[in-house]
Amino acid sequence: MRTRHRKHLIRALSIAAAAALLVAPAAAANAAAPTGIHAADLSDSPSSGNDAKTMRIATSGFVDTFNPWVSIYLLPTNLIRHMYENLVQNSDVDGSPTKGLADHWDVTDGGKTWTFTLQDDLQWSDGEPITSADVKYTFDQMMTDPDLSVANGNLVTNFDSVEAPDDKTVVINLKEAQAPNPGIEIPILPEHIWSEISNPAEYANDADVVGSGPFLLESYKANQFITLKANPTFWQGAPKIDKLQYIYYTNSDAQVQALRSGDVDFVSGLTPTQYDALQDVDGITVHSGIGRRYSSFSINSGLKTVDGQPFGTGNPALADLEVRQAMRLSTDTKTLLDKVLGGLGDPGTSFVPASYPQWTLPTDDPAVTELAYDPEKAKAKLDAAGWAVGDDGIRVKDGQKLSFRLLTDASSPTEQSIAQYFQPWMKEIGIDIRVESSDSDTISAAAVSGDYDIYFSGWSIGPDPDYQLGINTCAALPTATDGSGGTHQDGWCNAEFDKMYQEQRTETDPDKRQAIVHDMLALNFTDTAQITYWYASGLEAYRSDRFTGFRMMPADGGIIANQSGYWGFMQVSPVAGEDGAAGADGPNVGLIVTGVVIAVIVIGAIVFVVARRRKSADAE
Repeated sequence: MRTRHRKHLIRALSIAAAAALLVAPAAAANAAAPTGIHAADLSDSPSSGNDAKTMRIATSGFVDTFNPWVSIYLLPTNLIRHMYENLVQNSDVDGSPTKGLADHWDVTDGGKTWTFTLQDDLQWSDGEPITSADVKYTFDQMMTDPDLSVANGNLVTNFDSVEAPDDKTVVINLKEAQAPNPGIEIPILPEHIWSEISNPAEYANDADVVGSGPFLLESYKANQFITLKANPTFWQGAPKIDKLQYIYYTNSDAQVQALRSGDVDFVSGLTPTQYDALQDVDGITVHSGIGRRYSSFSINSGLKTVDGQPFGTGNPALADLEVRQAMRLSTDTKTLLDKVLGGLGDPGTSFVPASYPQWTLPTDDPAVTELAYDPEKAKAKLDAAGWAVGDDGIRVKDGQKLSFRLLTDASSPTEQSIAQYFQPWMKEIGIDIRVESSDSDTISAAAVSGDYDIYFSGWSIGPDPDYQLGINTCAALPTATDGSGGTHQDGWCNAEFDKMYQEQRTETDPDKRQAIVHDMLALNFTDTAQITYWYASGLEAYRSDRFTGFRMMPADGGIIANQSGYWGFMQVSPVAGEDGAAGADGPNVGLIVTGVVIAVIVIGAIVFVVARRRKSADAE
């Protein structure tokens, strides 16, 4: 499972960043409660700081649904990882396939038949046994119902059939041999629950979840909080804390203030400035880990449906390869990394990040060096393509100007900063960039409908690149001209790439497959459907005076939150002797900031009311 876009969406807006806001806890304590909130709304509200076995995590993540067949956003898909075990899990050591529901597996028939043997005595959280019938049911629904293949359907396209000859055995028969383990990344669902649901694609799955992972969704109130409880039947043993509680704040500055005051225990997606400011705060530990995301400019190179119908309002000039390559040649990714991200990351090349060194496109690859930063080369390329400089300094050809819209989130300092560099770089070579700032919901809708030229994008990638490669194929394009009916990355389509995709999937020699993947990424880089500018480090902070036992993925220098597994919080426990006391200033649970503090409700607990937000950190 990766995080991507709402049912068939194609977005993932900029890297999570803060709005430059100031929190005033003392003033907030006397704020009046907003109208429309009733005492009954407080029954499931967030815990206060005196609960030593509830870990509180700040979030602003968008939730589309908690339905594992449909959800595509980062926050819910990360929580789904906690709620449901896969047949095969990603190892926290290095991301390689490891034991999940399956204890072991065998590959026969030249790689076309995979036989999985389940562990003994597995149970759903309601006490029902987990059997091979649950696995077969989950896969069969994805193979036969397009509405249930939205999130991970690409992973079963090579499945011919799934058998369950006995309670502990699952046999996956493939159409062709494949390199990726077919049991990975798909959460297995309980047949006795989901088969009773009349319309499973529309089921929200947002309370009292029956699952198999370390934590189970207990309650959810949109844009307020999400509560998960420990699962005592988890096959690796019950977690050492009772609950995980995700509490909503409107921006990351408010989240940082809540961490300082002890209102929350964990914050991720920090900006470099916030990370530095927390370095020496008593009771707080900061962590910089190897990220698994790429961040990019997504370019509308001419959106089409899977059957070739054009849609959207993209500037036709972006269909010209020479224009897109000139833009790449004039984007100084090193400066962006150093000046905007403070060097806390790696330079970007392709849509597979440097955290997977065997797959990422090396910086010394000929395709990369050929289009390395060189504004003069960009000008020459545009000259040769017939784009002449007009009187206003903007290039034109056949009456078409090189003038493009760049959609930015007004609340994201990171996007705004990048735009301030990008705009003059493009002007230098004769391209006009019109920065259009709005809210992230508006940008999300425009990304789906194709009503953009360029926008900020980014995805989180799993240990095997097969899924992400697959959503760059022509088959992943939308089926309708409103942008619905497919899950794709940038709307880019190339027949040669598609051919190599099938080759890499069936190539079982690791070195040969790696070479094919590199060729695919090089082709995408050269075609410039997007410009990846960095792979940001995962900047996190937590209350080390309250909790310990955080687990990184990968084990050597990885991240704690937003993993491609459930390891980060699985073994977290209260610090010895911790009595639940919060920070020195005491808890101010529920500070809500939208430029100023607008409300705090104290009636035994707090209800949070915030605006719905979707950012690049929301798409996996």
